Amino acid sequence: MTDAELLARVRRLEDVHEIGQLRARYCQYLDDGRWAELAGLFTEDGAFVGLSTARGRAELRTFFAGLQEGALTAWWHFSANETVIVDGDTASGETWLYQPCVVEGKPHVAAGRYTDRMVRTSDGGWLFAQRKITFFFWVPLEHGWAPGRMGWAPAAAALDPNYAAR
Repeated sequence: MTDAELLARVRRLEDVHEIGQLRARYCQYLDDGRWAELAGLFTEDGAFVGLSTARGRAELRTFFAGLQEGALTAWWHFSANETVIVDGDTASGETWLYQPCVVEGKPHVAAGRYTDRMVRTSDGGWLFAQRKITFFFWVPLEHGWAPGRMGWAPAAAALDPNYAAR
């Protein structure tokens, strides 16, 4: 293996690690209500797509902060099964989500997937260009869950099409 090949492999490992940290910070900032820091994980024109679409950091801050002003009052994001493909200064991949939450004072459970597009920053870090959520289900805990079952109307807008027919 040449020095150049070794350096390329190390850089890829560092990129994959940094992207994992980006995804972890997203969940932590969202759950902690750190809206400005959360929006800062996106490019200047970055977008969140799913429940609705928010584009640009100012709109992202407003969108995320507004989630808790309605029926959805609490949530906790647990992510796993991350994939990432690094292609130069861009990357893509998916992360699966498990999300217990509270809607209108009642416990709910949701699961879905984030589909990400990310870009390298000038300092070598990574930011989301787009983070899209689709849900497998979102239901009141007392009703149980099944693929495609939606118990919170806004989540139906982001139903993963692979689970709609089940």
